Amino acid sequence: QVQLVESGGGLVQAGGSLRLSCAASGRTSSNYAMGWFRQAPGKVREFVAAISRSGGNTLYADSVKVRFTIYRDNAKNTVYLQMNGLKPEDTAVYYCAADRFIGAIRDYAQYGYWGQGTQVTVSS
Repeated sequence: QVQLVESGGGLVQAGGSLRLSCAASGRTSSNYAMGWFRQAPGKVREFVAAISRSGGNTLYADSVKVRFTIYRDNAKNTVYLQMNGLKPEDTAVYYCAADRFIGAIRDYAQYGYWGQGTQVTVSS
C-alpha cells in the first residue's frame, strides 16, 4: 500500500504557473506508476497526465499537452505536475494517484491509491 500527500495548489492569474507535488510513502512506493487527474464542480473526474514507474514514459490529455509536464524524482518518492500557461478552464481539484502498473495509464478507475486533492483556481 502507498500513501499520497499533495501540495502546491493555489490561486493564480491566467497565464501563470504552478507546480503540484505528490509525495508517496509506504511499502515499495517507488515501484508505482503515478497519474494526475482533476475534477471541476459538477463535472466528472478527468485524466490530466500519467508517468511510468521509472519516469521514462508519459501520457497527457490533449487539453494540457505542451502546457503541462509530469515528472518524478524517485529518490524523493515524489511526482510533480508543472503547469504553465494556466487558463480559467484549468480550475479544478487536482488529484494524484498510484498503482503498480508497468507503464503510464490514463484510466482513473484502474488506480487503487489516491491523494486528498488540492485546489487549483485560475482567475481571468
